[in-house]
Order: sequence, then C-alpha cells, then structure tokens
Amino acid sequence: MGTVVKETYDITGMSCSACSAHVQKAVEGLEGTSKVNVNLLQNKMTLEIDQDMLTSDDVVNAVVKAGYGATLREKSTSSSGVNTSKTKSEGYDMAKVQADNMKNRLIISFSFLIPLMYIAMGDMMGLPLPFFLAGMENMMVLALTQIVLCLPILFVNRKYFINGFRMLFKGAPNMDSLIALGGGAAFIYSLFSVYAMAYFYGRGEVKAVHPFAMNLYFESAATILTLITLGKYFEARSKRKTSDAITKLVNLIPKTALVERDGVQLEIPSDQVVVGDILIVKAGESIPVDGIVIEGTCFVDESAITGESMPVEKNAGDEVTGATVNTSGFFKFKATKVGEDTALSQIIALVEEAGSSKAPISKLADKISGVFVPIVIGLSILTFIIWFALGYEFTFALSLAVAVLVISCPCALGLATPTAIMVGTGKAAENGILFKSAECLETAHQIDKVVLDKTGTITMGKPEITDIVSFINKDELLKIAYSLEASSSHPLAIAINNYAMENNLEKETVKDYEEIPGRGIKAYYKDEKVMAGNLTMMQEMGIDTNAAQKDAEEFADEGKTSLYFSKGENLIGIIAIADVIKESSAKAVEEFKKQGIDVYMLTGDNEKTARAIGKKAGIDNIISQVLPQDKEKEVKKLMDEGYKVAMIGDGINDAPALTRADVGIAIGAGTDVAIESADVVLMKSSLLDAVKTIILSKAVMKNIKQNLFWAFFYNIICIPIAAGALFIPLGLKLNPMLGALAMSFSSVFVVTNALRLRFFKSGFEDYEKENDKKDAEKSETKINILQKEIEFKKASEKEEKTNLDTVKKTIHIEGMMCNNCKKHVTKALNKMEGVTCEVDLDNNCAYVELTKDVSDEEFEKVIADAGYSVTSIE
Repeated sequence: MGTVVKETYDITGMSCSACSAHVQKAVEGLEGTSKVNVNLLQNKMTLEIDQDMLTSDDVVNAVVKAGYGATLREKSTSSSGVNTSKTKSEGYDMAKVQADNMKNRLIISFSFLIPLMYIAMGDMMGLPLPFFLAGMENMMVLALTQIVLCLPILFVNRKYFINGFRMLFKGAPNMDSLIALGGGAAFIYSLFSVYAMAYFYGRGEVKAVHPFAMNLYFESAATILTLITLGKYFEARSKRKTSDAITKLVNLIPKTALVERDGVQLEIPSDQVVVGDILIVKAGESIPVDGIVIEGTCFVDESAITGESMPVEKNAGDEVTGATVNTSGFFKFKATKVGEDTALSQIIALVEEAGSSKAPISKLADKISGVFVPIVIGLSILTFIIWFALGYEFTFALSLAVAVLVISCPCALGLATPTAIMVGTGKAAENGILFKSAECLETAHQIDKVVLDKTGTITMGKPEITDIVSFINKDELLKIAYSLEASSSHPLAIAINNYAMENNLEKETVKDYEEIPGRGIKAYYKDEKVMAGNLTMMQEMGIDTNAAQKDAEEFADEGKTSLYFSKGENLIGIIAIADVIKESSAKAVEEFKKQGIDVYMLTGDNEKTARAIGKKAGIDNIISQVLPQDKEKEVKKLMDEGYKVAMIGDGINDAPALTRADVGIAIGAGTDVAIESADVVLMKSSLLDAVKTIILSKAVMKNIKQNLFWAFFYNIICIPIAAGALFIPLGLKLNPMLGALAMSFSSVFVVTNALRLRFFKSGFEDYEKENDKKDAEKSETKINILQKEIEFKKASEKEEKTNLDTVKKTIHIEGMMCNNCKKHVTKALNKMEGVTCEVDLDNNCAYVELTKDVSDEEFEKVIADAGYSVTSIE
C-alpha cells in the first residue's frame, strides 16, 4: 500500500439521500479509496485515498460522471487558526446562500401562483373573473393566460427539471427527478389540452372544447414547484441552525491582533500572525492564537475552550490558548501555534468530523435511499397503468401517478440521521464534550458499566493538606514544615509548599539538609535537629509517636497519608495529606446510578485507602492494587462478560484501557496520549460531563429513531394513499398539490425535530450553576488580590522611577567667562545619556537631573573635553 491521505471534497448538485448514495457508490467503485463518507447535510465528502493508485482528479471525475460536481478542499496557508480549508469559511454560510436563493425563487413563484390559482379555480369557488376571461367564449384566452402565468414559475424553478432529467437519463434518478416528472407531466398534459382546445375551436366544435378546458393542470404544476421550493426554503433555514455551534466557535477568534515587530506595535488581521510573533493583549481582549506568556500577569477566562467557569491566573512561562479572554491585567506572549495547529482549530475540526460522520444506525436508511427513487418511479407508472386499465379516465390515472411522484420524500430519509448527529455534536461541543465520531456517539447510549481511574479523574490529581495535628504552636509547626519541605519535589512536599504560599507563611533557611529515600527529610532548624517523614522513619530515629497514633489511624481509614514532624527528640505534630476528591465526583457517581449504570474504580492504592476514597465518592465496586499495565485487562474482563463498557481516565497509563473500552472518555486536563486514545474528550476535568455524555447520546439516539420512524412511516403511509388505495372503499383521492405540500414539510419536520436537541438539558444544571457560582466567588477574590498586587507593583515602579528622576547634582565649573562658554557646557552635558542640565553662568555651576546612574568621573571628563574644569560636585 502506498501513501494514504485523508481528503475532503465539496459536492454540488445533491438534493436528497439518493444523490449522496449515488456519489458514494461512484467513489467507492474506484480502486484505492476507502472510508468514503458523503454528507448530504453539509454537501461534502471525506475519504482516504491511496496516492500511488489514484489522484484527486480521478475522484473528481468519478463524481462528475455520476452527475454531480466536486471540488477538493485544499489546506489553508492562512494562519488564523480558524479555517482548515479554503472553502470552510464559505461553507458555514452556504445554508444562508441557499436560503436566500430559495427565498427569491419563492417570492417570484408566489407572485405568479396567486393570480394563476385565482383564475384557474376562482370560478369554481364563486369568485368573479375579469370579463375577458369569463364564459365559454373566453376559454381559450383563459388557458393562454394560465400558460403565461405558469411559465415564469417553471423558469425560476428550472433547476428541478435540469438536474432531475439529467440524473434520470444517467440512470441515477433523485428527488429532483420525481419533481420534474410530476410537475412536467401535469404541465405537458395541460399543454396538450390547450392544443386540443385550439384544434376544436378552429373547427367550430365548441362542445368538444369544454372537457379539455376543465382538465387543465397548469396550477397543479406551478403549485407543486412552489410548495417544494417553500419546503426547501424552510429546510435551508433550519439547516443553517444545525451548524450554529461551529459558527460560534469560529466567531471566537478576534478579527485583528496587536503584534510587536522590530519594536513597533502593529494591528494586523489575526490570520497574518506567524509563529514567533510577539503579541500584546490588554484587559477585556481575546487572545488571537496559542502561545507562551513572556511578560505580565493576568487572569484568563478559558470557558470558551475548556468550559471551566473560573478564570485561570497566567504568569511568564504559562501557556495561553487562542479564543480565550484576558479578563484582567496586561501581558505579552509569543505565538507558538497558529492556523490549523491552534487548539480552537483542532476543536472545530473534531466537531466537524464528528458531525459529518455516519452512525451505524444510518446504514439502513442509506441502503433504502439508494433504490428509493427508482422504486417510486416504478410505482407511479404502475399506478397509472392500473387505474387506466380499470377504465378510469386518462386524467384521473395521471393525477394519481403525479401524486405518487410528488408525495414521496427521499429527503426525510437522508436527513433523519445527519441532522441529529450534527446538532448533537454541536450541542456537546457547547458543553465542552468532543465526540470524535458519530459511531462513539451512538455506542455511548448503550453503556451499562463505567470504569473510572482514580487519580485526576475522581480526585484532583494533586495532594492537598486536609488536617493538621500540632503538639506545639500551630504556626511554628507549619513554619518548620515549610522550611524543611521547601527544597523537596516530593508530591507531599509540594502540597505543604502550596499551602504555605497560599497562606503567606514564612520559612527559615535550614542546614545539613538530607533526604532519606522512602523515609523523609532531616536537617537543622535554628541549630536544632528537625525531621519530617513517615512512621517508619520516626520509629527508626527513636521518636515516640504514641500521642499521634489515634489520629494517624483515623486518617488512614479516610485514605489520607500522615506526615510526622519532630524537633529534637520530641514529636511536634502530624500533617494529613490526601489527593482530595473533586466536588463533582460524588454527584457524578450518583447520576450514573440514576442512569442504571454500574460504576467501578480502578486504582493502584491499597485496598484500605481505595475503600475510603470509594466510600466518599459513593462507589461500591472497587478494584485496588491494579498495576498501570493491568487496567486494560480489567476493562476487557467486563467486556468479555457481555457488558458495554466506558473507561474514563486522564493519564498515559490509561491509554490502553481507553482504547480497549467500547467508549474511551478522556478528561481534558489529562495527557495528550490519553486524549489521542479516547473516543470522547471532556474539556473540563469534571466527571459530571461524562454523565452528560451518556445522557446526550441517549437524547440524540432517541431523536434519530424518531426521525427515521417519521421518514419511513410517512412514505409507507402516504405513497399508497397517493396511489389511490382509499378511493374505492372511501372515495378519497389525494390532490397532487396536497402531496407536494406534504412532501415539502416532511423534510422540514425532520430537521426541526433534530433542532430540538439545541435545548438539551442534563437534569443537573442547578447543581452545576451553584458550583459555578462558588467558583466565580473564588475567582473574584483571587482576581482582586492579583489586581492589588499589580497596582502595588506599578506604584512601586512609578515611585522608584520618580525617585530616580529627582536625583540632582550641582557641578561647580571653573573657566566659564561668557554666554558662549555657557552654551558649550550645556551642549556637552545634554549629550550625556540620562542627563538634563541648566547652566548658571553667574554662580559658575551646572544643575543636572539624572534618569540613570552617572559617575562624577564621567562628568569631569565631559566638561574637561569641552575646555573647562570641575572644582567640585555636590
């Protein structure tokens, strides 16, 4: 096999699922293509192509031969971080263009249809007609007027006839073919009737004219086309809303960026930013691309990307993401990722790919769509033959045949799945949930077992101080602990250091610092021996720990680690440290259980600690002391028992298990490896989003089933009625115009039903809102502290600068005799960097102000070079 690449093509000319089926069949027939996916909703095709066997031109030619148009989406050379192809940005507005086009056609069609309907049916309804159209003598004028009013409607809607007959002659009829045949049959028969009327009028046989005059169907042909266009207009408007989520993501990127090049600040379009550019972001502005902060401090609202409501503090060296917002402060950053490499661009690509992929449930609809239109045409011909053979009039049989053609709706079948998938994946993206394919979106609703990694998934992933037991002054204990642990990189030490910094604790320099592997630390604090370590270390060093035994046992039962501290020969306290459970984890487990899903926890901890954590989270099924490489085996064991299993994790050692599971869900704050291995990525580090993933999947699948049921039900019920199944028993006959109306709105119904997913609710929004409120309060406090620090820093810098500006010196100079002398000295001193002066000839001195440090020797040299001498400097 040669080089295989993934390509995307924009397809034109598709109007229904039969079209997408023909395109897919044509491309799949090429040797060297695989994973061909044609999306009717987005009018695009993705496939993998072996470049050693095929070229892009071969693919385009295959689509053209099938009767449609194809254009390869070339990767963009732009660096905006928004468009991954040249045509993508236009693609977002394609539905708007189509809707506007349909609106114009609709206005013209109704402008001629209304008078046409009046003159064609007004007489039957008792409405007055103009004198030149009324009566038997004006029947020919009436018929010609109907032709004149009908032709503009046929002209503006000629696309149905052009596409429909072209595809019919190619042997691949589509929805346009049904419309063209139905509308065309009504118009041609009416045109034949007009010729017959003219023929009999010319021979004076007025009685023979009347039957033909009563069987003109110009208004039917015009109404069919107008109602189909009306349905297409509403469908296009609805389709536009299905891509709202992607449009919102695209609009997050600011249009311009402020860059610093060669010391000059320039405002340029965001798509012109290149890697290495230095960008400036002020408070309230959006960040254009991904990068690393090089100067300044600020808080950044990352909710648009991660979904986290609490702004994140950024300092020099921290990474920032494009499309996030600087809520406070000022900073400069260096661009590291632009164009399609930015996080937002990758998210957009992921949402698009998932939205345009096909779920397994759509395969049945695709198979039926491929043969649907030929079957309908066959049924229409059969309907005409049967009724005509039964002795009914030609016009009666024709009317039923046309009704069968125009009521059949392959569109509803084709739109049933992709609309729900696209709206569902878009809604998921709004909630910080990224599905990688429609297949995993479908599978997620079947999950009955969820396996959770502990660290970073159920817990915060970083140890924190939970309890402090002190046998001396608490502040003194913490000061000793901080002084000892400040130089250590052990996770327990980091927990103590973070606590100390958050609480503004002070530390002392310790001497003879020594780390004892597997035990702890010892050093000298104010010339007295101090130690920090585990129980084993204290016992080995002869420290009596009985006073802390009860507390230490309670901490162990709660899954906490006790760190002992001694000073001299005495125990001075213990600090309990634990990887605390996230606030949302217990709620998530509760919600999983409400969904009928069993929850398992995998951890390398000992059973006692694992049970303690599981109890807090509400998890009954605990699998402890699991080695990283064995996590995949535990997932496989559940799958082998016949369960549908979801694995949720965030670490490198979770990757095999994420890949093995039916659905792998990666916490967004986890590693790139875990994210790559997963089927679903949660942008927030909240387990509640994993629950939301399952609930949303169920909602999407329910919506798809409703759409498919409607599409099949509609066609199964309406086609026999249109064919006259109720005429003999009940005398009911379907007018072709009503058939066209029903066909138009069947597609609108399917798309509208899918759009209901935009109002999806998980059921625990109030809980999340309360949590967001708490986060916002914490964030506001933290931002206020930061702003005070920034203001203090600015004031200090200003004061420092002011103090430097007010440094003054008086230089006494010998040898100045006149104003020329004064001029020479002034010029010489002002040339010095950071020096401004005023020369006083009367007192033979110069008063200078300094903005930088200048030595007395430098002043003496400059004045001597000017021809004078310095006697003293004050």
